[in-house]
Amino acid sequence: MSTNNASLPGAARLAEILPGAWRVRATNFPFWVTAQRRFPVFTYSLVSADPLVIADDVSWTTPDGATKHLLGTDRWTGDSFVWRGRGLKRLVRSEWMVVGASEDGNIAAIRVGRSSMTPAGIDVIERSGELITDTRAVVARSTAQFGFTPEDFASLTWFDRD
Repeated sequence: MSTNNASLPGAARLAEILPGAWRVRATNFPFWVTAQRRFPVFTYSLVSADPLVIADDVSWTTPDGATKHLLGTDRWTGDSFVWRGRGLKRLVRSEWMVVGASEDGNIAAIRVGRSSMTPAGIDVIERSGELITDTRAVVARSTAQFGFTPEDFASLTWFDRD
């Protein structure tokens, strides 16, 4: 999943913007585009800035109102993160990168590589608690800033605010 795009956020910028809770606003992952998993949230915590390591808690709500969690640890490789699950999922590995972010750091685009358990895909995430008028319009006006081709943008399913 290596890239040679020098404009991608580096480790210091990622350590600054990633910590906190993020709502998935758009995606092309089949995992999220189902009524079985609603209101996905990614919560990142900084474990170490050098080398960059973050802990993540991916959560969602089931149709019966229960909250499910998938916990992992992400290690920076210089251009992407390698995610490893925790607990029973510790043998599961995937690779992902932030391919773009808004200047204020409140909207980010993530590209995830194909793994043994998931297809490759894209998520647009928005920092929880921020009042962003129209994330879709912000991303549409600046697709290159978010690392998207027109085809990438067209492939996204946009979620209503929860």
